[in-house]
Amino acid sequence: QVQLVESGGGLVQPGESLRLSCAASGSITNIYAMGWYRQAPGKQRELVASITSGGTTTYADSVKGRFTISRDNAKNAVYLQMHSLKPEDTAVYYCNGDIVSTDRPYEYEYWGQGTQVTVSS
Repeated sequence: QVQLVESGGGLVQPGESLRLSCAASGSITNIYAMGWYRQAPGKQRELVASITSGGTTTYADSVKGRFTISRDNAKNAVYLQMHSLKPEDTAVYYCNGDIVSTDRPYEYEYWGQGTQVTVSS
């Protein structure tokens, strides 16, 4: 069974940085796109950034220039480096991956359990 586990969330002050990590484990055959989403209280979940298996990245306009997504294919991991954090970045951040596994031998979208990021003075 495939699992995505996030880490690295926490409480920071405005202007500070934080790095989120997400590792996929289980009977993985292949991982295609991976990404980070976030959901603030009372709001819909939104895409923050995504990265293809070849390294092509996409960012939400609100985080361009401040956040960087990267991945380590050998470790089945994806990262989100966040700089110049703002209070409006406060949300639960979720890792996402399009993964083929022996349990599901087709592309299937998996989600992590989420990690809280709070930006407050």
